[in-house]
Amino acid sequence: MVKKPYPPGMRAKKHRSALSEYGAQLAEKQKIRRIYNISEKQFRKYFEEASKARGVVAEVLLTKLETRLDNVISRLGLTGSRAKARQIVGHGHILLNNRRVNIPSINVKKGDVIEIRKGSLGKVLFRDLEIKLKKYNPPSWLSIEKKENNEFKASVLGMPLREEIEIPVDLAMIVEFYSR
Repeated sequence: MVKKPYPPGMRAKKHRSALSEYGAQLAEKQKIRRIYNISEKQFRKYFEEASKARGVVAEVLLTKLETRLDNVISRLGLTGSRAKARQIVGHGHILLNNRRVNIPSINVKKGDVIEIRKGSLGKVLFRDLEIKLKKYNPPSWLSIEKKENNEFKASVLGMPLREEIEIPVDLAMIVEFYSR
């Protein structure tokens, strides 16, 4: 098969024009929405809360997204993806401060304790948890306490800093998009 250096079609020589400023901003916003798996309505709410809060809007927005319970479960290394972490929380396998939660969008705060329900520890999802956690090193704002008999306990030590979060998104463009 021969790969031609131009796109298919009769007028293949025409080049696609570059994205407009609005298009580039929209693409960045959609990228971060897909990364965190949230709806437009939720994302707009997070942005409005971040713009009212003290501090740099982009950093506050990123902190709000990072401290969602489904994202924290993913950051702790319990799952391979945020979607699976969302499912684990939604099915009620997680305890937050000794209370069963099934809402993935709950924001965790400093000092919160996250555990896996004792009844859920025998499930296939958590069978090789010890092996996963031996290899995994959590971010500095989270800590994992490994207990005997396969129990799991994690705590939130603080809020994530912008330098610790590695997301390939230009937050300034997102702020500009919503500042229209």
